[in-house]
Amino acid sequence: MKKQEPLTESYYYILLCLFPKPLHGYGIMQEAARLSEGNVNIGSGTMYGAVNNMLKKGWIVETVSDDPNDSRKRLYQLTDEGRNVLQAEIERLRHLLQSAGEVLEGGLKHSDSEEMLSAEWELGTKL
Repeated sequence: MKKQEPLTESYYYILLCLFPKPLHGYGIMQEAARLSEGNVNIGSGTMYGAVNNMLKKGWIVETVSDDPNDSRKRLYQLTDEGRNVLQAEIERLRHLLQSAGEVLEGGLKHSDSEEMLSAEWELGTKL
């Protein structure tokens, strides 16, 4: 896979939300807000623009719900290419955290800095 540009927060969260299972647009918007603790709120215009672009790139596909009550809702599912893009972005973010940790470890010595670094490393290992 060729080197790609970093994902925007919206693209990153859309792909991340679709990792476990297919979701409809509104479900993606809700899950992104939850995962980001309210820091990323994807509006409907951004959502559907991003979805259309990701469909064209082959990162996601549209699928139909097997729930008869939801049969009219469009569900979006991550493709293998989408998983690869998400994994590449996670690796890029891990590298950013690792680089920051190396710099901070060398330049900061008091306990508050160590606690901050510990929290950053913990976040990085969960990705």
